[in-house]
Amino acid sequence: MKNLLTDIAGVRVGHADDAELASGVTAIVFDRPAVASMDVRGGGPGTREGALLDPISTVEAIDAIALAGGSAFGLEAGGGVQARLAEQGRGFQIRDAVIPIVPGAICFDLLNGGDKKWGRYAPYRELGYTAAAAASDSFALGSVGAGLGATTATFKGGVGSASAMTVGGVRVAALAVVNAIGSVTVGDGPWFWAAPFEVDGEFGGRGLPPVFTPEMLAMRLKGGAAATAVENTTLAVVVTDAILTKPQAKRLAMMAQTGFARAIYPVHAPLDGDIVFAAATCEKPVDPLVGLTELGMVAANTMARAIARGVHAATALPFPGALPAWKDRFSR
Repeated sequence: MKNLLTDIAGVRVGHADDAELASGVTAIVFDRPAVASMDVRGGGPGTREGALLDPISTVEAIDAIALAGGSAFGLEAGGGVQARLAEQGRGFQIRDAVIPIVPGAICFDLLNGGDKKWGRYAPYRELGYTAAAAASDSFALGSVGAGLGATTATFKGGVGSASAMTVGGVRVAALAVVNAIGSVTVGDGPWFWAAPFEVDGEFGGRGLPPVFTPEMLAMRLKGGAAATAVENTTLAVVVTDAILTKPQAKRLAMMAQTGFARAIYPVHAPLDGDIVFAAATCEKPVDPLVGLTELGMVAANTMARAIARGVHAATALPFPGALPAWKDRFSR
């Protein structure tokens, strides 16, 4: 296992970004349609095809997920991913028509110093196409794709990923684009809130501080008193090879949101648009009660790890006043 979302067979990930724009797209592509749903906890979300993922909606499975920067402009990334899949004949068939099903979500990175004067049309559709075309079983973490322009309250954000396995051998993996209103680290130190769930020193092995002071527990918000609801969002995808129904995928997404609370402080605020997509490739049976509960527990832990890895792997943007990367201050 590579400790990536692509440890789930049949899942590929691709990035496309633009350094001058300081933004980009990450595409998650399924080799076969995956049963999917989503859970929204933040107060300022931006989504594409969100209603389709409701358990009561007709379409059961999706072909890909598009995650992008650019705020509402980034929703066009889904069209680019869709175009790539359409060329391959992928999609939901209605008689002679074939429609690729590509939900998506966006985060705000319009004030990070990049050149956003793109003219009449935003570049996210083309970036989406390029990201989907680049999808493979190996991909970079940190300041890439949809995480290129991502930030947090204290350090540069980015794309993180992690994977795990339940006792019964069911795999689950997560990918997160960390652009949070809060902090992923404790106070101003090197410790990650997700430290209790870290595996093999994957984000520095610093553990937790020996003592928690009131200063460490004080709220840190991106933008301080000027923080707004549209500037922040952590986007995430959790995928399993378990056989799940659409309502069970919804439950998995809800349980995976717990990982946000284990890794970001504060989280699920009116100032966030936090979203988790959950998808199942439906290879292995899982007990609908105890088995799904265990799967959700492991998914939450894996999500927390993915979030921490996104900040740990990030690099600072090359603009005046840009937030430092964790590794700039604490890398050994």
